[in-house]
Amino acid sequence: MLMLAALSGMLTGFALGIFGSGGGIIVVPALIYLLHLPPKEAIAMGLGIIAITASLTTLDHWRKTNIDWRAAATFGPIGMIGTYAGARLGAVVPVAFQLGLFAVVMYIAAYRMLRKNAVKVESDHKTHVVLLAAAGIGVGLLAGVVGVGGGFLIVPALVLLAGVPMKRAVGTSLAVVSLNSISGFAGYMGTVAINYTLMGSFAAVTVLSSFTGARLARRLHADTLKQAFAWSLVVAATYIMAKSVF
Repeated sequence: MLMLAALSGMLTGFALGIFGSGGGIIVVPALIYLLHLPPKEAIAMGLGIIAITASLTTLDHWRKTNIDWRAAATFGPIGMIGTYAGARLGAVVPVAFQLGLFAVVMYIAAYRMLRKNAVKVESDHKTHVVLLAAAGIGVGLLAGVVGVGGGFLIVPALVLLAGVPMKRAVGTSLAVVSLNSISGFAGYMGTVAINYTLMGSFAAVTVLSSFTGARLARRLHADTLKQAFAWSLVVAATYIMAKSVF
């Protein structure tokens, strides 16, 4: 099991480094379909793995001053409440619902990646605190139920509702993802079985191999990578729908 976890973590790390995904969209299917873990256990452990990888990546963005801590302080704590509630809900809802919702999230993420128009914001954009808080709760609930960090939703929320520049929004979203994932993992503790050894091994290999993937990504065309990843999400989501939902 540990050998397969190491191999799965290596493949996941390469994908994370190359495509820049927050992790859950890759990690959870790997745990379910490569390591054959029960879905609820995989979702809980996925949040734990995301918490580790996103926290380490956040430190790198912090050193590069790519984090808007004011926006993170608004979005993060509220998102943690939503994620914890979503995790408690995720522990009791039917597995088919969780996997179906997960597949929908993958389709949405793929659609956003395939869109040609980037999210833009005016320089004098004001922060909409109430809408930002509502978005934090919504993203948190989704993250807790399906086991994703929600970075692909957090980034546009930060740009459009808080006026955070795109570059800083990516770093800020990782800070929020790490907080959400920690809260979501705590929400699943005590309700599902968690193999900490397996989770730690998977996370360690994922983090190490992501650096190699990131170096490889610098040599490849960004648009090609984004489209390849988006279509791989469509294929994976369709597989999940066909195998686990219908």
